Amino acid sequence: MRYLVRARVKPGREAKLLDAIEQNTLGQGSVAEGEYLRNMQDARLCPDQTAQWVEVCYCPTPLQEERPYWEEYFELTRVQDADDRRKCRDQNGTEAWACGDCDCTRRLEEKLRSSGEPFLDVLRSDLTSAESK
Repeated sequence: MRYLVRARVKPGREAKLLDAIEQNTLGQGSVAEGEYLRNMQDARLCPDQTAQWVEVCYCPTPLQEERPYWEEYFELTRVQDADDRRKCRDQNGTEAWACGDCDCTRRLEEKLRSSGEPFLDVLRSDLTSAESK
């Protein structure tokens, strides 16, 4: 299943998050390891200062595996289905692991790419500005 995730970086965790992303250690040890880095590359900053991204997750509970890795850096403010579960080939049993290559959320992902600013760009900029003060 794919989820639309909104999260706010925990105060004081910004530099650690950026370091984990740049060192490719974000999500290390998780079965979804590379997904975390892709999520951060695609994440957009919303006007309310939350990051938003679409995440693939095969757990019976949304983000069951990923939650501890995300919660090290983020307060997850909202996790919702990105598409109708009845249409999800993985969820309805039509095709196991279908979400990895499915384009069911293509329109949503395109819409996100055109909204807000790239989360990583803003995170880097904010940290650079804070360091120069």
